[in-house]
Amino acid sequence: MTRPPGTRRSDRRRALVIGLAETGVAVARALRAEDWDVIVVEDAPSRTRPYAERVEELRALGAELVETPADARIRELVAGVELVVPSPLVRPAHPAITAAQARGIVVRSEIDLAAERAQAPIVAITGTNGKTTVTTMVDAMLEASGVATIAAGNIRRPQIDAVADGAEVIVAEVSSFQLAIAQHAFKPRVAILLAITPDHLDWHGSFGDYADAKARIAARQGGDDLLVFDADDECAAAIAAEAPARRVGVSARADAVGCFRVVDDHLVFPDGRPLAPVAVMLRALAHDRTNALAAAAAALDVGASVDGIVAALRTYATMPHRVALVGEANGVQWYDDSKATNPDATRRAVSSFDSVVLLAGGRNKGLDLSVLAGAASHLRGVVAFGESGPEIAAVFARSGTRVERAADMRGAVRAARRLAQPGDVVLLSPACASFDAYAGYAARGDDFAREVQEQVMEEATTR
Repeated sequence: MTRPPGTRRSDRRRALVIGLAETGVAVARALRAEDWDVIVVEDAPSRTRPYAERVEELRALGAELVETPADARIRELVAGVELVVPSPLVRPAHPAITAAQARGIVVRSEIDLAAERAQAPIVAITGTNGKTTVTTMVDAMLEASGVATIAAGNIRRPQIDAVADGAEVIVAEVSSFQLAIAQHAFKPRVAILLAITPDHLDWHGSFGDYADAKARIAARQGGDDLLVFDADDECAAAIAAEAPARRVGVSARADAVGCFRVVDDHLVFPDGRPLAPVAVMLRALAHDRTNALAAAAAALDVGASVDGIVAALRTYATMPHRVALVGEANGVQWYDDSKATNPDATRRAVSSFDSVVLLAGGRNKGLDLSVLAGAASHLRGVVAFGESGPEIAAVFARSGTRVERAADMRGAVRAARRLAQPGDVVLLSPACASFDAYAGYAARGDDFAREVQEQVMEEATTR
């Protein structure tokens, strides 16, 4: 796609990329390789190392960087391009997007550009919770089956980088932010649609808009493609009913018709044939089983073998910050589920245990936290912390659950120690984002693990 020598710069294709994050650099790299002129606008430049390295790469690529431009300057830049590519999390109201839309200039997602350039089939995964786990499971199942695969998207490398790696299958986690502006080229060979529950409403504006964005994962699939969906989730099932692709559900119900499901402690095919015993899984909580079924259904359709799936399940370990055991002492287990940044994720985690001391709080993303009260029957008590601490406390106080407040993670772990009894689980599953106090959910989970180590584990060893 390189243009002929001697072509005047004014005749070359021009694109504007919004955001100098990893995805923005990857898009700039790909477009420059195809001889596009690229301008990157960054609203909040930083002088930290990753940002400085990206600036240097842009310069080496011959791309232009415009930092903190005024709206008038953005409109001027947009007027001279034919394509605008926002990085994930860039809001639809960004002046570059609105200016492009007003002029009829194409706005496309990175995942759409990647799909247009991909030679290998794409397995794309979305949903509210479990995306990363299912993505890595599919990747592991294919690898164990001898299929050359690469995991990409939100989980690792941007898709537009991964499409050039020569893999036989690309397995990609895709977000609602990316899907919201995906165009005609994004039509994965296999799509996995996990349960859809309210999340990111501060970005999308409404649950309907959020669900519509998720539905775009299947909207342009063809009749030979496959949609794997959570048949137990009303929203995912409704989207699947309208999808043009072949469809297969996954279900926790043993009597579910036409679904991959669990029967007599076995993962089974829709026709009831055994796929794998649940006992081979290193961890088999309810959501682990559903995730494994979704991953297996997708992997089988792009070359995985049953033996490969069983081998992957034997060795697949829990990812950090997703109901991960970080300590056990005095008959109490301590779990880090910091990745649970919405109420549905927290409810699912709590329901996996009989008696829980829950640590919840952080920055609410515009979600209804009152639904957490539905988990009260599994709770010994709740420790509420962070910006949303008062809201969390009010929710559980109404349900009659014992609640303590904490100013920080050290205080939260201290309070949990007072509440927990032998046989209990202490679970950090915040139901909220971490940005009131941390750079991300991983930093929050790491802080929790440190406090558990210092307050619980070290004290237990000195007794």
